[in-house]
Amino acid sequence: MPQESCLDVRALINSRPLGSFQKLLIGLGFIIIVLDGFDAVIMGFIAPQLKTDWNISHQALGAVLSAGLVGQALGAMLSGPLADRYGRKLIIVASVILFGVWTLATAFATDVTQMVAFRFLTGLGLGAAIPNTSTLISEYAPDRTRSFLVTVTLSGFTVGAAGGGFISAWMIPAFGWHSLLLLGGLAPVLVGAVLIWKMPESVSFLITQGAPAKRVTAIIEQLAPGATEPGQRYTLGRAPAQDRTAIRIVLSPQYRFATAMLWIGYFSVLFLVYLLSSWLPTLIKEGGGYSVSKAAIATAMFQIGGPVGALSIGWAMDRWHKCRVLTGVFLIGAVAVVAIGQITQHFVLLCLFAGLVGFCMNGGSVGMNALAAAVYPTEARATGSSWMIGIGRIGAIISAFIGGELLAQGWSLSQVFIVLLAPALIVAAAMFAQGRHADRTKSHAITNARLGEAPSLAGSAE
Repeated sequence: MPQESCLDVRALINSRPLGSFQKLLIGLGFIIIVLDGFDAVIMGFIAPQLKTDWNISHQALGAVLSAGLVGQALGAMLSGPLADRYGRKLIIVASVILFGVWTLATAFATDVTQMVAFRFLTGLGLGAAIPNTSTLISEYAPDRTRSFLVTVTLSGFTVGAAGGGFISAWMIPAFGWHSLLLLGGLAPVLVGAVLIWKMPESVSFLITQGAPAKRVTAIIEQLAPGATEPGQRYTLGRAPAQDRTAIRIVLSPQYRFATAMLWIGYFSVLFLVYLLSSWLPTLIKEGGGYSVSKAAIATAMFQIGGPVGALSIGWAMDRWHKCRVLTGVFLIGAVAVVAIGQITQHFVLLCLFAGLVGFCMNGGSVGMNALAAAVYPTEARATGSSWMIGIGRIGAIISAFIGGELLAQGWSLSQVFIVLLAPALIVAAAMFAQGRHADRTKSHAITNARLGEAPSLAGSAE
């Protein structure tokens, strides 16, 4: 009787160059994140016209904008455990269709109450899309390029957000603000239909769930034609996690420290990034005494720095110690944050340092998504990533109120940026601590292996 052969799927992925199957998946993921970015910021583009047409207050408009962020935080935290139980594809497809349908519904809202409800429901889908898409991409990416490919995919958010600005500048004057919402709703629904047809389930998820070998073989043959044999069994090259729920794994003693550092770090960096995204134009205009156009230019430099930083940082993380790269980047960002408050009279320098802050802080936050994907095992990867993002969204929500309060109290530009030094240093410290913890864990695992004990690298991603 012939002996069954066993194929290590992670080793197979790592041994091959990036193929057309993986490139298609990355392209689909990028499109999802572009649409997510467009719909996430869409209310900001229509807000001025909406305020005029409906004659609503700043407070009512703030409620509409905040509802989406609350939905995103909740959507991220709820979707991860569901993806670890029912699969990445189901949750990704559902999230894209969800935020598309409710963006369409928002176009037909007749009052502020309806719009708040619809934006909250839209946020649930938006919050679920990013962490689960990055999880799926990470599970098909070779280890040597995983961080870079995740950051490439997530850079689509800035493309969608920036593209929304250009599209809205044309569509709103020509067709009204409803047209932008119709576009932002129809596109995800159509893409969702394509995803049902073309997007694969995570092969790593299928293996950990004990899916039929026939189903795994069908995907492996698309990934690496000719790599399978009749009667093939599949493994991920490591012992599966103990029979625990994804939430228990994320909060277990093996992963508790890494989880805490990721939560603290991501909360801090999104607090800083979203505060600047929301209030930087006002801070530069009122605190620096510049015109609206110059404030917009400086803010654009901040936004442009994000994707450039994400790609550069992802590339560096694949080549060197992940946490050391992030620690260094966030420390440079902290210096740039302080510098902005001290050079308000030099516009060119102000723009350059705004770009550097975007490079380090916005780009570094994307790098943290790649780090989270490397920290957790397949059984809890979606939960670990999505909960980190959910905690970060809470920081983003709080930052909107803190920024407004600082301005209301008459704080100067330099004072505000001194305050922002705190979250910059906190995220740098969290990444440094996680790096040290990862090094110790790896050292202990090597020692145990030499002594003949089973090694554990839980939470040890560098």
